[in-house]
Amino acid sequence: FTSNHTFAKKMITNYSFGGGAINDTVIQFANPKLPFGGVGNSGHGAYHGKHTFYTFSHKKPIVKKGTWLDLPLRYAPYKGKTKLIKFFMKYF
Repeated sequence: FTSNHTFAKKMITNYSFGGGAINDTVIQFANPKLPFGGVGNSGHGAYHGKHTFYTFSHKKPIVKKGTWLDLPLRYAPYKGKTKLIKFFMKYF
């Protein structure tokens, strides 16, 4: 968690990892368009043709979230929040 852009960029550049988020811990998993997986032994997949390129290349998705708004709706306990969460999941 940081509001320092230089520090965040340094962490992304200097460490090898599958993907992550700045100022959050799990939001990147909610986006089905971002690749999921690690690097090294946990990052190898299929190969042949274009899949070889994808196997030996690595996309590092990064999601940056501001620090100014953190909705309590995202966190347990969820009692009393279920209807609102289902509404957002249905329409967004």
